[in-house]
Amino acid sequence: MAQDLRSQIAELERSLPQLPPEQAELIERASRELSDQGIAERVLKAGAQAPDFTLPNAVGRPVALGAALARGAAVVTFYRGMW
Repeated sequence: MAQDLRSQIAELERSLPQLPPEQAELIERASRELSDQGIAERVLKAGAQAPDFTLPNAVGRPVALGAALARGAAVVTFYRGMW
């Protein structure tokens, strides 16, 4: 199943248009800055338990992780500008 997902992701990546060079450079620069700040050491690893937090949902309403988990599994997705 994981290999099938990897194949689907690879196919999706091949089908997407390439970013203009200035956008690609912006993303690369942001990635380097995050790496330089040591962000990788602070990221939760797969299987780690996240602390409870509250963030706005897609329409701006606050949602607490603990409340979402009380109803079942939760998926957290971040939208970052043009990315």
